[in-house]
Amino acid sequence: MTVAAAEDPVKLAEFEARLERGETIEPKDWMPEKYRKQLVRMMSQHAHSEVVGMLPEGNWITRAPSLRRKMVLLAKVQDEGGHGLYIYCGTETLGVGREELIEQLLTGKAKYSSIFNYPTLTWADIGVIGWLVDGAAIVNQTMLAKTSYGPYARAMIRICKEENFHKRQGYEICTVMAKGTPAQRAMVQDAVNRWWWPSLMMFGPSDATSPNSAELMRWRVKRETNDALRQRFVNLTIPQAQAIGLSVPDPDLRYNAETENWEFGPIDWSEFQAVIAGNGPCNRERMAARRKAHADGAWVREAAEVHAEKQAARAREHAA
Repeated sequence: MTVAAAEDPVKLAEFEARLERGETIEPKDWMPEKYRKQLVRMMSQHAHSEVVGMLPEGNWITRAPSLRRKMVLLAKVQDEGGHGLYIYCGTETLGVGREELIEQLLTGKAKYSSIFNYPTLTWADIGVIGWLVDGAAIVNQTMLAKTSYGPYARAMIRICKEENFHKRQGYEICTVMAKGTPAQRAMVQDAVNRWWWPSLMMFGPSDATSPNSAELMRWRVKRETNDALRQRFVNLTIPQAQAIGLSVPDPDLRYNAETENWEFGPIDWSEFQAVIAGNGPCNRERMAARRKAHADGAWVREAAEVHAEKQAARAREHAA
């Protein structure tokens, strides 16, 4: 697709008219180059987040407190790897291979969600990640299941179903600990205190400073703004916290009966920017782990290529 074609005013008008009618854009359809680039940026960041997101929880598979917890956590981490694969496949329909995207991740060119640069200090963190982090992801991804690009929307439908399982698993852990011993209650409350604000930051910058929201909304890649999604998450989560006797670390939190919203205090965006810039608690650790895993898996990729070549050669022989 050339830049000239992408800027064709007639095609652009037809494209935007299709979006206005609520139609879905498919890979072979004409699309503006900016639309394609925004999708690649957004989808690759999402896929990278799923892959890097396996690391904080993967550390706890061998330390889970029971066989049942170990099995459930193992299944969850496996799901996250699958989510990354679905979305990488989606970017391939836009002309960008997963090898290129993974290279961008490993070299630090590509971004992933800031939330995965925080440490998991206790077992309670695994519960709170499932409840808050996956809960925030569900709010965002439910919206993406209605995105204008077909392959991304269809991937989100399956991912959302699995994320709901992840959230229930996390909330169950938090519920059990909140009803447990004083030490267990203190542990889960401490985890909530540490993960609450990073979870709110997951939705991205405020609408006033977001560089991409206007264009994404215009092309219906996103259907709701960062701030609207963040507010929905807070409204859903505060009653859940109250139901199990936990609180969030926000002295400004209050319920507004007129708007029916839970109003929350200011977010420390300087922390968000620092983490995005690579200066979070675990940025270097996460990238070192991904680079090591990629290097250690080189023999698998090489073996797969050799096997594919043998299969292709056999196919050619049979065809001859």
